Amino acid sequence: MQRLTDLKTNFQHLVWGEALSALTPWRARLVRMLRLFSAVVRDLGEGQLTLRAMSLVYTTLLSLVPLLALSFSVLKAFGVHNQIRPTLLAFLAPLGDKGAEITEQMLGFVSNIQVGVLGAIGLGLLLYTVTALLQKIELTFNYVWRVKHLRPLSQRFSQYLSVLTVGPLLVFSALGITAALMNSGVMQTLLAIEPFGTLIEITARLLPYLLVIAAFAMLYLLMPNTRVRFSAALTGATVAGVLWQSLGWGFAVFISTSTQYTAIYASFAIVIVSMIWLYLNWLIVLIGASIAFYAQYPAQLTTREREAVLSNRVKEKLALLIMTLIGRHFHTQQPAWSQEGLASRLNVPLVPVGTLLTALTRRGLLTETAQVPPCYLPARALETVTLRELLETVRSSGEETQLVTDGLPHEPAVDAVIARIDTAIDDALGKQTLRELTGTGEIKV
Repeated sequence: MQRLTDLKTNFQHLVWGEALSALTPWRARLVRMLRLFSAVVRDLGEGQLTLRAMSLVYTTLLSLVPLLALSFSVLKAFGVHNQIRPTLLAFLAPLGDKGAEITEQMLGFVSNIQVGVLGAIGLGLLLYTVTALLQKIELTFNYVWRVKHLRPLSQRFSQYLSVLTVGPLLVFSALGITAALMNSGVMQTLLAIEPFGTLIEITARLLPYLLVIAAFAMLYLLMPNTRVRFSAALTGATVAGVLWQSLGWGFAVFISTSTQYTAIYASFAIVIVSMIWLYLNWLIVLIGASIAFYAQYPAQLTTREREAVLSNRVKEKLALLIMTLIGRHFHTQQPAWSQEGLASRLNVPLVPVGTLLTALTRRGLLTETAQVPPCYLPARALETVTLRELLETVRSSGEETQLVTDGLPHEPAVDAVIARIDTAIDDALGKQTLRELTGTGEIKV
């Protein structure tokens, strides 16, 4: 047991013990990869990703048939609805014969739903069920990306509608075009000519991976309520796509070699197996989203904890740095800072920056722009914002009306110490304002 504890301690020191800037380039890359792996494992170990994957399984089961019915109606209008069957068969292929059975049952349900004759209430319930699934997915992705708020209702409706209509249309159109190209006479001629034939065969084998990766990348780009860089989405999608295809092969082997689950669950076996497969798929999607997040925000890998806990001194300095950067850009008419830009500039995790921005905005020191995601500007003239007020905002951040300093028991000796601290801060800062701070030169971080 002691050896295991020592091994864990040594590993943590190797991964988290030194700053990346102090390492050689190749060691820094290795440590960064180990930190990424450790961060994803930590997120899984905390249980939130697995819990949210289970929640998505339940919501998906409720919404799957309405989602297919809505997509089927859109695809039918463009003449590509025949691609639904082979796509479902490919997705459920790891379930073996049960996958084909589930596919036929779902398509039977879909064919019985006629969107045109549902009426206003029926159509509204159909759209609500599908929208609830997409909102649950956005909430889960927002958790992974440390985003606190959903999209505004109007944006939710328009973007969800785009996902429901344009997304399936593009995917199934691509599948149809690919199948047509592979069966064309020109392609058959190229197959007989080397090395084109070998290259085409390799591409055909890689095509399922590429399509899955493209679908995952689209999901990571569109669903979180924040701007996701394409490179980060592609990194997470690549890992998730390879995991998904590999897991499909392993799950198919498990289903084909195990007969005990049928004997135990009898007629419920198909339900249990499909739920397990759906859960594993959602878990892979969330693992890919987590990797994409850390790829976009490497500063999150500077601490072992998911949420960095800052000391009061660090909060105060960070707030001064944030206000100075925002004030300087405003004064020199440069582009406004976003939360992501500030976190990257200061090389700190995203969440503490967002917490301080929220506190400064609530106090009326900053204001948000209408951009998505928002940028930040001074809410008042720089010469009217005193450093004393700024530090007081940080010191009182997080206080609730039910628990403030005045509501704590009064002890004369303690109150005298607090009063001396406040007086010392007033004497040290005087009437110094943010306008004076922004003129002290470039910030070095």
